Amino acid sequence: MQDKPALKLSVVIPAYGSELTLAELVRQLEVVLSAAPRVMGSYEIIFVCDHSPDRTWDVIKQLASTRAKVSGILLRMNAGQHNALMAGFARATGDIVVTMDDDLQHSPEDIPKLLEKLDEGHDVVYARFKNRNHAAWKVAGSKFNDRIAGYLMKKPSDLYLSPFRALKSPICRDILTYSGPYVYVDGLILSFTRNIASVEVDHFDRYAGTSRYGLRKSISLWLKMATSFSLVPLRLTSLLGIVVSGLGFLFAFLLIVQKLTIDVMPAGWASLIVAVLVIGGVQLLALGVLGEYLGRVLLTINSRPQYVIGETIEGRAQTQHEET
Repeated sequence: MQDKPALKLSVVIPAYGSELTLAELVRQLEVVLSAAPRVMGSYEIIFVCDHSPDRTWDVIKQLASTRAKVSGILLRMNAGQHNALMAGFARATGDIVVTMDDDLQHSPEDIPKLLEKLDEGHDVVYARFKNRNHAAWKVAGSKFNDRIAGYLMKKPSDLYLSPFRALKSPICRDILTYSGPYVYVDGLILSFTRNIASVEVDHFDRYAGTSRYGLRKSISLWLKMATSFSLVPLRLTSLLGIVVSGLGFLFAFLLIVQKLTIDVMPAGWASLIVAVLVIGGVQLLALGVLGEYLGRVLLTINSRPQYVIGETIEGRAQTQHEET
Protein backbone atom coordinates (compact mmCIF):
# COMPACT_ATOMS: atom_id res chain seq x y z
CA MET A 1 0.00 0.00 0.00
CA GLN A 2 1.46 3.33 -1.10
CA ASP A 3 2.10 5.89 1.63
CA LYS A 4 0.11 9.10 1.46
CA PRO A 5 2.13 12.17 0.44
CA ALA A 6 3.41 14.48 3.16
CA LEU A 7 1.14 17.35 4.06
CA LYS A 8 1.97 20.79 5.30
CA LEU A 9 0.72 21.46 8.79
CA SER A 10 -0.06 24.85 10.33
CA VAL A 11 -0.19 25.02 14.13
CA VAL A 12 -2.07 28.14 15.26
CA ILE A 13 -1.63 29.08 18.93
CA PRO A 14 -3.22 32.11 20.62
CA ALA A 15 -0.74 33.36 23.22
CA TYR A 16 -1.57 35.33 26.35
CA GLY A 17 0.40 35.39 29.58
CA SER A 18 2.64 32.58 28.39
CA GLU A 19 6.17 33.96 28.39
CA LEU A 20 7.33 31.01 30.55
CA THR A 21 5.85 28.24 28.40
CA LEU A 22 6.45 29.15 24.76
CA ALA A 23 10.08 28.04 24.46
CA GLU A 24 9.28 24.57 25.82
CA LEU A 25 6.16 24.37 23.68
CA VAL A 26 8.15 25.11 20.52
CA ARG A 27 10.81 22.58 21.51
CA GLN A 28 8.21 19.82 21.93
CA LEU A 29 6.44 20.77 18.70
CA GLU A 30 9.72 20.59 16.78
CA VAL A 31 10.49 17.12 18.14
CA VAL A 32 7.01 15.75 17.36
CA LEU A 33 6.40 17.38 13.98
CA SER A 34 9.86 16.59 12.62
CA ALA A 35 9.17 12.88 13.14
CA ALA A 36 5.39 12.71 12.46
CA PRO A 37 4.89 10.37 9.44
CA ARG A 38 2.40 12.57 7.59
CA VAL A 39 4.22 15.83 8.31
CA MET A 40 7.90 14.96 7.94
CA GLY A 41 9.06 18.40 8.99
CA SER A 42 6.70 20.27 6.66
CA TYR A 43 5.01 22.57 9.15
CA GLU A 44 4.71 26.12 10.45
CA ILE A 45 3.99 27.43 13.94
CA ILE A 46 1.96 30.64 14.11
CA PHE A 47 1.70 32.42 17.44
CA VAL A 48 -0.96 35.10 17.83
CA CYS A 49 -0.08 37.32 20.80
CA ASP A 50 -3.41 38.67 22.04
CA HIS A 51 -1.93 41.90 23.43
CA SER A 52 -0.47 40.05 26.40
CA PRO A 53 0.67 42.31 29.27
CA ASP A 54 3.85 40.31 29.95
CA ARG A 55 6.87 39.51 27.77
CA THR A 56 5.02 36.99 25.58
CA TRP A 57 5.60 38.98 22.39
CA ASP A 58 9.30 39.42 23.13
CA VAL A 59 9.63 35.66 23.56
CA ILE A 60 7.80 35.03 20.27
CA LYS A 61 10.15 37.44 18.47
CA GLN A 62 13.15 35.70 19.98
CA LEU A 63 11.89 32.28 18.91
CA ALA A 64 11.12 33.50 15.37
CA SER A 65 14.53 35.10 15.04
CA THR A 66 16.22 31.70 15.39
CA ARG A 67 13.66 29.45 13.69
CA ALA A 68 12.40 29.61 10.12
CA LYS A 69 9.21 27.71 10.93
CA VAL A 70 8.02 30.05 13.72
CA SER A 71 6.13 33.26 12.99
CA GLY A 72 4.18 35.64 15.15
CA ILE A 73 1.32 38.13 15.04
CA LEU A 74 0.88 40.84 17.66
CA LEU A 75 -2.64 42.17 18.11
CA ARG A 76 -2.74 45.83 19.07
CA MET A 77 -5.72 45.28 21.38
CA ASN A 78 -6.92 42.21 23.25
CA ALA A 79 -9.46 40.52 20.98
CA GLY A 80 -10.13 37.21 22.73
CA GLN A 81 -9.03 33.67 21.96
CA HIS A 82 -11.43 32.96 19.11
CA ASN A 83 -10.79 36.28 17.36
CA ALA A 84 -7.06 35.62 17.70
CA LEU A 85 -7.58 32.26 16.00
CA MET A 86 -9.12 34.07 13.03
CA ALA A 87 -5.93 36.11 12.67
CA GLY A 88 -3.93 32.87 12.66
CA PHE A 89 -6.28 31.14 10.21
CA ALA A 90 -5.89 34.04 7.77
CA ARG A 91 -2.14 33.42 7.62
CA ALA A 92 -2.07 29.63 7.81
CA THR A 93 -0.92 27.94 4.60
CA GLY A 94 -1.10 24.28 5.63
CA ASP A 95 -3.32 21.52 4.27
CA ILE A 96 -4.26 20.90 7.90
CA VAL A 97 -4.59 23.47 10.69
CA VAL A 98 -4.17 22.44 14.33
CA THR A 99 -5.18 24.77 17.15
CA MET A 100 -4.02 24.33 20.73
CA ASP A 101 -3.46 26.27 23.94
CA ASP A 102 -0.16 27.90 24.83
CA ASP A 103 0.30 26.39 28.32
CA LEU A 104 1.24 22.77 27.42
CA GLN A 105 -1.94 21.38 28.94
CA HIS A 106 -2.40 20.10 25.38
CA SER A 107 0.51 17.85 24.54
CA PRO A 108 2.14 18.18 21.08
CA GLU A 109 2.63 14.39 21.20
CA ASP A 110 -1.12 14.00 20.64
CA ILE A 111 -1.14 15.90 17.33
CA PRO A 112 -0.38 12.72 15.28
CA LYS A 113 -3.50 11.14 16.84
CA LEU A 114 -5.62 14.01 15.53
CA LEU A 115 -4.05 13.69 12.08
CA GLU A 116 -4.61 9.92 11.94
CA LYS A 117 -8.29 10.39 12.76
CA LEU A 118 -8.55 13.17 10.18
CA ASP A 119 -7.15 10.78 7.56
CA GLU A 120 -10.20 8.57 8.05
CA GLY A 121 -12.17 11.13 6.06
CA HIS A 122 -13.34 13.61 8.68
CA ASP A 123 -13.31 17.39 8.20
CA VAL A 124 -12.57 18.23 11.82
CA VAL A 125 -11.23 16.25 14.76
CA TYR A 126 -11.47 17.40 18.38
CA ALA A 127 -9.39 16.19 21.31
CA ARG A 128 -11.57 14.72 24.07
CA PHE A 129 -9.82 14.78 27.43
CA LYS A 130 -9.77 11.76 29.73
CA ASN A 131 -9.35 14.12 32.66
CA ARG A 132 -9.49 17.88 33.20
CA ASN A 133 -6.77 19.60 35.22
CA HIS A 134 -8.80 22.76 35.71
CA ALA A 135 -10.47 24.46 38.65
CA ALA A 136 -13.84 22.98 39.65
CA TRP A 137 -15.75 26.04 38.44
CA LYS A 138 -14.14 25.75 35.00
CA VAL A 139 -15.05 22.08 34.71
CA ALA A 140 -18.63 22.78 35.79
CA GLY A 141 -18.86 25.75 33.43
CA SER A 142 -17.52 23.63 30.57
CA LYS A 143 -20.18 20.99 31.17
CA PHE A 144 -22.88 23.66 31.28
CA ASN A 145 -21.57 25.19 28.05
CA ASP A 146 -21.50 21.74 26.45
CA ARG A 147 -25.15 21.11 27.27
CA ILE A 148 -26.21 24.54 26.03
CA ALA A 149 -24.24 24.05 22.80
CA GLY A 150 -26.07 20.76 22.27
CA TYR A 151 -29.41 22.55 22.59
CA LEU A 152 -28.65 25.77 20.72
CA MET A 153 -26.43 24.44 17.91
CA LYS A 154 -27.58 20.81 17.72
CA LYS A 155 -24.13 19.61 18.74
CA PRO A 156 -23.87 15.80 18.98
CA SER A 157 -23.99 14.75 22.63
CA ASP A 158 -20.78 12.69 22.36
CA LEU A 159 -18.76 15.57 20.90
CA TYR A 160 -16.68 17.71 23.27
CA LEU A 161 -15.79 21.13 21.89
CA SER A 162 -12.19 21.60 23.01
CA PRO A 163 -9.66 24.22 21.85
CA PHE A 164 -7.34 21.36 20.81
CA ARG A 165 -8.56 20.50 17.31
CA ALA A 166 -7.45 19.72 13.76
CA LEU A 167 -9.22 21.14 10.71
CA LYS A 168 -8.79 20.64 7.01
CA SER A 169 -7.90 23.83 5.15
CA PRO A 170 -11.26 24.10 3.27
CA ILE A 171 -13.04 24.35 6.64
CA CYS A 172 -10.66 27.15 7.67
CA ARG A 173 -11.44 28.98 4.43
CA ASP A 174 -15.15 28.62 5.13
CA ILE A 175 -14.66 29.96 8.67
CA LEU A 176 -12.82 32.98 7.29
CA THR A 177 -15.89 33.98 5.26
CA TYR A 178 -17.46 35.07 8.56
CA SER A 179 -16.78 38.79 8.97
CA GLY A 180 -18.70 39.61 12.15
CA PRO A 181 -16.83 40.86 15.23
CA TYR A 182 -18.19 38.19 17.61
CA VAL A 183 -16.33 35.03 16.69
CA TYR A 184 -17.11 31.59 18.11
CA VAL A 185 -15.00 29.14 16.11
CA ASP A 186 -16.81 26.00 17.27
CA GLY A 187 -20.17 27.48 16.28
CA LEU A 188 -18.78 28.29 12.84
CA ILE A 189 -17.39 24.77 12.48
CA LEU A 190 -20.80 23.28 13.29
CA SER A 191 -22.34 25.66 10.73
CA PHE A 192 -20.12 24.36 7.94
CA THR A 193 -19.77 20.63 8.62
CA ARG A 194 -21.10 17.76 10.69
CA ASN A 195 -18.37 15.38 9.56
CA ILE A 196 -16.62 15.70 12.91
CA ALA A 197 -14.85 13.13 15.07
CA SER A 198 -12.91 13.11 18.33
CA VAL A 199 -9.99 11.25 19.87
CA GLU A 200 -9.25 10.71 23.54
CA VAL A 201 -6.10 12.33 24.93
CA ASP A 202 -4.66 13.30 28.30
CA HIS A 203 -4.96 16.76 29.82
CA PHE A 204 -1.87 17.94 31.68
CA ASP A 205 -1.07 20.49 34.36
CA ARG A 206 -0.02 23.91 33.20
CA TYR A 207 3.73 23.92 32.51
CA ALA A 208 4.38 27.27 34.23
CA GLY A 209 2.62 30.42 35.37
CA THR A 210 -1.08 30.87 36.05
CA SER A 211 -4.07 30.97 33.75
CA ARG A 212 -5.40 34.40 32.75
CA TYR A 213 -8.67 32.94 31.42
CA GLY A 214 -11.10 33.98 34.14
CA LEU A 215 -14.84 33.93 34.75
CA ARG A 216 -15.49 37.13 32.80
CA LYS A 217 -13.98 35.70 29.60
CA SER A 218 -15.90 32.46 30.09
CA ILE A 219 -19.19 34.37 30.35
CA SER A 220 -18.28 36.45 27.30
CA LEU A 221 -17.62 33.29 25.28
CA TRP A 222 -20.92 31.79 26.41
CA LEU A 223 -22.78 34.94 25.30
CA LYS A 224 -21.11 34.72 21.88
CA MET A 225 -22.39 31.19 21.48
CA ALA A 226 -25.88 31.96 22.79
CA THR A 227 -26.55 35.11 20.77
CA SER A 228 -24.49 34.65 17.60
CA PHE A 229 -25.74 31.27 16.45
CA SER A 230 -29.28 30.95 17.77
CA LEU A 231 -32.55 32.83 18.29
CA VAL A 232 -33.43 30.59 21.23
CA PRO A 233 -32.74 33.28 23.90
CA LEU A 234 -35.24 35.59 22.18
CA ARG A 235 -37.80 32.82 21.95
CA LEU A 236 -37.31 31.84 25.58
CA THR A 237 -37.78 35.46 26.60
CA SER A 238 -41.01 35.62 24.59
CA LEU A 239 -42.19 32.38 26.20
CA LEU A 240 -41.39 33.75 29.65
CA GLY A 241 -43.38 36.88 28.86
CA ILE A 242 -46.37 34.75 27.76
CA VAL A 243 -46.19 32.66 30.95
CA VAL A 244 -46.01 35.70 33.24
CA SER A 245 -48.84 37.42 31.34
CA GLY A 246 -50.92 34.25 31.61
CA LEU A 247 -50.36 34.16 35.38
CA GLY A 248 -51.35 37.83 35.60
CA PHE A 249 -54.64 37.22 33.77
CA LEU A 250 -55.30 34.14 35.92
CA PHE A 251 -54.83 36.07 39.18
CA ALA A 252 -56.99 38.91 37.84
CA PHE A 253 -59.77 36.43 37.08
CA LEU A 254 -59.50 34.89 40.54
CA LEU A 255 -59.72 38.32 42.16
CA ILE A 256 -62.86 39.13 40.15
CA VAL A 257 -64.44 35.83 41.20
CA GLN A 258 -63.51 36.51 44.82
CA LYS A 259 -65.04 40.00 44.65
CA LEU A 260 -68.31 38.71 43.17
CA THR A 261 -68.68 35.78 45.56
CA ILE A 262 -67.56 36.99 48.99
CA ASP A 263 -67.25 40.72 48.35
CA VAL A 264 -64.03 40.87 50.33
CA MET A 265 -60.72 42.04 48.95
CA PRO A 266 -57.59 41.28 51.01
CA ALA A 267 -55.11 44.05 51.85
CA GLY A 268 -52.47 42.32 49.65
CA TRP A 269 -49.90 45.10 49.34
CA ALA A 270 -47.03 42.61 49.64
CA SER A 271 -48.40 40.41 46.87
CA LEU A 272 -48.95 43.49 44.71
CA ILE A 273 -45.36 44.63 45.13
CA VAL A 274 -44.10 41.11 44.38
CA ALA A 275 -46.19 41.02 41.20
CA VAL A 276 -44.89 44.41 40.09
CA LEU A 277 -41.29 43.38 40.75
CA VAL A 278 -41.67 40.06 38.92
CA ILE A 279 -43.30 41.64 35.87
CA GLY A 280 -40.79 44.49 35.89
CA GLY A 281 -37.93 42.03 36.14
CA VAL A 282 -39.23 40.05 33.18
CA GLN A 283 -39.55 43.23 31.15
CA LEU A 284 -36.00 44.29 31.97
CA LEU A 285 -34.75 40.80 31.11
CA ALA A 286 -36.49 40.98 27.74
CA LEU A 287 -35.05 44.42 27.08
CA GLY A 288 -31.59 43.16 28.04
CA VAL A 289 -31.76 40.24 25.62
CA LEU A 290 -33.05 42.49 22.84
CA GLY A 291 -30.34 45.02 23.61
CA GLU A 292 -27.65 42.33 23.39
CA TYR A 293 -28.84 41.28 19.94
CA LEU A 294 -29.29 44.86 18.71
CA GLY A 295 -25.86 45.88 20.01
CA ARG A 296 -24.20 43.01 18.16
CA VAL A 297 -26.12 43.88 14.98
CA LEU A 298 -25.04 47.53 15.28
CA LEU A 299 -21.35 46.66 15.73
CA THR A 300 -21.53 44.21 12.83
CA ILE A 301 -23.12 46.80 10.53
CA ASN A 302 -20.49 49.33 11.55
CA SER A 303 -17.82 46.79 10.49
CA ARG A 304 -16.11 46.53 13.84
CA PRO A 305 -12.90 44.56 13.14
CA GLN A 306 -12.38 41.08 14.55
CA TYR A 307 -8.82 42.01 15.42
CA VAL A 308 -6.23 44.70 14.69
CA ILE A 309 -2.67 43.67 13.89
CA GLY A 310 0.07 45.87 15.24
CA GLU A 311 3.15 43.89 14.25
CA THR A 312 4.13 40.64 12.57
CA ILE A 313 7.31 38.63 12.50
CA GLU A 314 8.33 35.86 10.12
CA GLY A 315 10.94 33.24 10.77
CA ARG A 316 14.38 34.90 10.95
CA ALA A 317 13.07 38.14 9.42
CA GLN A 318 10.93 40.67 11.23
CA THR A 319 8.51 43.01 9.50
CA GLN A 320 6.21 45.56 11.00
CA HIS A 321 2.96 46.88 9.60
CA GLU A 322 -0.56 47.79 10.58
CA GLU A 323 -3.54 45.79 9.37
CA THR A 324 -7.19 45.22 10.17
